[in-house]
Amino acid sequence: MNQFRGKKLLVLAGNNVHEKVVKAAKAMGVYTIVTDYLPPEQSPAKLVADEYWMLSTGDIDAVVEKCRQEKVDGVLSFCIDTVQFHYQAICEKLGVPCYGTKKQFDIMTNKRLFKDYCKAHGVGVIPEYSQEDVDADRVVYPILIKPSDSRGSRGQTICYDKKDVPSAIFYAKNESKDGGFLIERYMQGVQDMSFAYIVIGGEPYLIKIGDRYLGQEKDHLEKQQMATLLPSHNADEYVKLVEPNVKRMIKSLGMQFGPIFMQGFYESGQVFMYDPGLRFPGSDFDIVLKEATGFDSMTSFVKFALSGDVGSAEGNPAGVYDYGGNFCLIMSVSVRAGKIASVVGMDEISNHKGVFSASLWRHVGDEIAATGDVRQRAAEFCCLLPDRNAVSDFVSFVYHTLRIEDEKGEDMIISKVEL
Repeated sequence: MNQFRGKKLLVLAGNNVHEKVVKAAKAMGVYTIVTDYLPPEQSPAKLVADEYWMLSTGDIDAVVEKCRQEKVDGVLSFCIDTVQFHYQAICEKLGVPCYGTKKQFDIMTNKRLFKDYCKAHGVGVIPEYSQEDVDADRVVYPILIKPSDSRGSRGQTICYDKKDVPSAIFYAKNESKDGGFLIERYMQGVQDMSFAYIVIGGEPYLIKIGDRYLGQEKDHLEKQQMATLLPSHNADEYVKLVEPNVKRMIKSLGMQFGPIFMQGFYESGQVFMYDPGLRFPGSDFDIVLKEATGFDSMTSFVKFALSGDVGSAEGNPAGVYDYGGNFCLIMSVSVRAGKIASVVGMDEISNHKGVFSASLWRHVGDEIAATGDVRQRAAEFCCLLPDRNAVSDFVSFVYHTLRIEDEKGEDMIISKVEL
């Protein structure tokens, strides 16, 4: 890959999950730059990059001007929803490769547009109600009311009665950029799943299909992932019965290269898609994927950003979703409201032979609010394990080893899962 040596790549946002992209680029001899408005201690990818800027990704003109001054060769956004439109606008102004158009980002970031697009292409979605249905008592409770375009479960409310609806709509509107909201069947007891595709040369390849295990309702984390296990036990059935329509839908977007992320429910051979993204999910599953199968999405994206080559895959993506017969576990740890006084056990878990990524998202001194969303997530681990017994053993090991305590010395970890 000597043709990329010395080229300059700007990575938009410096979260933990961006470190792997920076490291992949540096291994290719690329000069790496990370920008966002956060100081390095809150933007870890800045600490591994060759250079960082204190420019918000939303300050598009300033970023573009700086790129021109520094002769940046390519720009990349990997997995943060709020940055996607900034990425597209910056690339367009600079005339560098971008994996999506504004229209494609619109469809794959707005829940309303995505839902309509799914229905138009024969892909199942969650049954929906109108506000008139609620007013006329034509709904079956519980229902879920959510913003049309927010992320991380923000603005979502489960309503068990008609009297809960007005405040839920108000909450959803306030969390929505366009003031829109959706009223849907609450898919209680139905298997929640996540999907990721990479489009290469116009062809979508399934590289992630997992069963999501959510938090407990008593903790108000019933919409938050506590663990995702890949591949899903429904993987073969999905590929046979559902994927043909999903792939046709993805192809109809007209993408030639890029990431697709979706979440959905799966019930009796039917999928009910509900959450899209023109990005990869914000976990390190692709680090494990590279180890298990040889397919390297990080290097593939860097190559595309610097060359525009839509066939720039590093490895073969076909069939990799099964992890070569192993299991990939993405395990999240959430905490209750309070102030973190101590964190113990991260090093021991990081050194476990199956762990490829161990991220601490909340630190000593952080005040945690009861938001019911990703802001209560304190740590995440991504590992490769040989069988389901090893998965169960690892989950128990994490809960036994990791201790996150408040100022009274009391354990803050909540919504523990069993797998």
